[in-house]
Amino acid sequence: MNKEQRTLILKQLGLAIKLERVRNRLSQEELAEKANLHRTYIGMVERAERNISVINLVQIAQALNVSLDQLVYGEKVKPSGS
Repeated sequence: MNKEQRTLILKQLGLAIKLERVRNRLSQEELAEKANLHRTYIGMVERAERNISVINLVQIAQALNVSLDQLVYGEKVKPSGS
């Protein structure tokens, strides 16, 4: 997998997390608190600036009341700039 493919995956995941967060009417700070993570980490994940760990992804999915499948394979959103 090349760098562009990795970046696209991270953008897709970040946008899926943001979409679910907005659907749940949560701020980044509220999601971070529910997921036991820092707000800046949530922002970096949503902007595809962090390669999220599986454990943190599980915590975010649980905080959003969605499955990992829904975040990873669910509704497809097109990353900006692609």
